[in-house]
Amino acid sequence: MKVLGLESSCDETGIAIFDTESKEISQRLYSQIERHQEYGGVVPELASRDHVAKAAPMIQDILQECGGVESIDAIAYTRGPGLIGALMVGASIARGISWALDKPVLGVHHMEGHLLAPMLGDDHPEYPFVALLVSGGHTMLVDVQAVGKYRILGESLDDAVGEAFDKTAKLLGLPYPGGPQLAALADQTSQSRFRFPRPMTNRPGLEFSFSGLKTAALNIIQQYSPLDDLLRAEIAHAFQHAVVDTLRIKCARALDHTGYSRLVIAGGVGANQHLRAVLTTMLEQRGGRVYFPAIEYCTDNGAMIAYAGALRLNAGQADENVYDVLPRWSLESLPGF
Repeated sequence: MKVLGLESSCDETGIAIFDTESKEISQRLYSQIERHQEYGGVVPELASRDHVAKAAPMIQDILQECGGVESIDAIAYTRGPGLIGALMVGASIARGISWALDKPVLGVHHMEGHLLAPMLGDDHPEYPFVALLVSGGHTMLVDVQAVGKYRILGESLDDAVGEAFDKTAKLLGLPYPGGPQLAALADQTSQSRFRFPRPMTNRPGLEFSFSGLKTAALNIIQQYSPLDDLLRAEIAHAFQHAVVDTLRIKCARALDHTGYSRLVIAGGVGANQHLRAVLTTMLEQRGGRVYFPAIEYCTDNGAMIAYAGALRLNAGQADENVYDVLPRWSLESLPGF
């Protein structure tokens, strides 16, 4: 079965075709970063308009490569969570193709797509495992027993990790999106005179809070301004180490809580090299194993939606002949199979 996947939850248009028999993936990805840079963040209306302009030509291009529209057996699209206008673009296109071809269609949970993205590689984990989902909009630890059998162990009470990175980068005068820029700046020094707190690690539980780290960064920046290059690098270094160390501590607790030895990292922040190194070392010391998606599958992409949709379509799930989108959608509400 060939599944056409459409991802349009925020500021990236992702189109992919996943073949369940050959496991081959063809994909296209368009990022709206340049369009939103001057505003310092995503403008929902502009994001929706860009999806409208880019999605159809990208679909035509990938279909020409993969045997034409008649070769498609089913369609999957991101139903939520995300920006409502952006989600509706993908849903409308997917539904239109479904009705025109009389093919099954399925709305996919965006975070389930991220959670299952490591399965797109040859070396992937067995169930059960703990998943750390870290992106611009989400930070959560999930007990994954099987596809559709998810239990949220803890999540951020305020800023997501990616959001905290972006806000702190902005305070340091770095261009949007600031997360990768801050990580690169942090790597310019091997030490720092500053030490940021590790929020909520001195109490039991698996919840996160990162807004205080942004405030701590602001206080240091105001105290030491104007900043030279070394100071900026040291602040970035201390901030990144505090975030990663907090995630390490919480992941260790989640593994202890579940008794699992496998940890999956998913979402855009999963591309952070310091996070990858720290968690790899921690799991090796525990006698376990950590799994990451390929870098190309860390950020939003159509392949993860096509794959997650294919699993559910193969299990006989499909949507009715009406559609809606879910800007807010609990991961725990998904059906198993």
